[in-house]
Amino acid sequence: MNPSNSPRIASIRPELSSKTAQFTESVIREMTRLAIQYKAVNLSQGFPDFPAPIEIKRAAQEAIAADINQYAITWGAKSLRNAIAEKFARIQGVQVDPEREITVCCGSTEAMMSSMMAIVNPGDEVVVFEPFYENYGPDAILSGAQPRFVKLREPDWSFDPQELAGAFGSRTKAIILNTPNNPTGKVFERAELEQIRDLCVRWNAFAITDEIYEHMLYDGARHISMATLDGMRERTITINALSKTYSVTGWRVGWAIAPPEATSRIRKVHDFLTVGAAAPLQEAGATALHFPQEYYDTLAREYTVRRDRLLGILTDAEFRCFKPRGAYYIMTDISAFGFPDDIAFAKYLVKEIGVAAVPGSSFYQDPAHGRTHLRFTFCKTEKTFQAAAEGLAKLKVSSSARQK
Repeated sequence: MNPSNSPRIASIRPELSSKTAQFTESVIREMTRLAIQYKAVNLSQGFPDFPAPIEIKRAAQEAIAADINQYAITWGAKSLRNAIAEKFARIQGVQVDPEREITVCCGSTEAMMSSMMAIVNPGDEVVVFEPFYENYGPDAILSGAQPRFVKLREPDWSFDPQELAGAFGSRTKAIILNTPNNPTGKVFERAELEQIRDLCVRWNAFAITDEIYEHMLYDGARHISMATLDGMRERTITINALSKTYSVTGWRVGWAIAPPEATSRIRKVHDFLTVGAAAPLQEAGATALHFPQEYYDTLAREYTVRRDRLLGILTDAEFRCFKPRGAYYIMTDISAFGFPDDIAFAKYLVKEIGVAAVPGSSFYQDPAHGRTHLRFTFCKTEKTFQAAAEGLAKLKVSSSARQK
């Protein structure tokens, strides 16, 4: 073939989506990769380093052995949907129809994304509290919405009711609410939820609530599901998962509880995103959701001990800590250490001290607002805490040396 007759090869590449230019890769997962690279203690990503309950593991093994290895019903195995409905009624007093109001997804991450894509139209706005779990902003953008951020202000991570009201308007489709909250450990109280409820009703907006840390509560804090408030049963999408409560973050089994019409849309999106969650793990999840109340009481007590252990370690190392009332994270103020920002300090910690934490800037729209914060997780064993204490003791010495 004569080269002169060949079609000209274009030097300009196809255009990529502008959506993905609006956010970064996960900083949390990047810190785990750095922890592995530098053999550091991983207090960054929120996964337990202790075993899952033997009962849930045995249930998964038995399901696999029983050949429950093919596709489950797209929106979730009946046994799991029934168990989700029974537990929600038992814990929160809300009756839901497992046939019309529950969608089982591949983790709470997909449940959130499927829910957003099911309700959002181009030009809609979604209200997000910040600091926020890093997925929420990208979820809004990928679903075609414009996020509107409202500050949670330290030390108690309260919000300004006027600022929140100003974020709502005729284009508001939903507010994302994470309680107990990652990364702050805030547990929203009834009065706060009622203010949010009033705005949702006024502007005819959904509340999408991420309640994955519902059983990790301390110092008398109480988890209240938004769906229990008057006027919110038909406008709340409740997101949850097996991951945190049952220490199986790698299983990726989550769900969305929503009114029938919204559930119908969520199921469509879920079907074409992932088809369905792992069948044998769904069966094991049904077993876990029937654990007695004693399991959840013990879980909260054990996490209280872990929280207090890490608070002590961080305080001894001269971090200023914001004591969490829920979830399993501690936000800290690092101003006293004299580093230019959270990124520089996090890199120093993981490379030189041998402890990985998450830079606070990853939880804010404007990174400058998180430059004095780091987040640590305490879903770890005593062996991990001891190693972290030994590493952070070196930080205390080097911090003091820098100040001389």
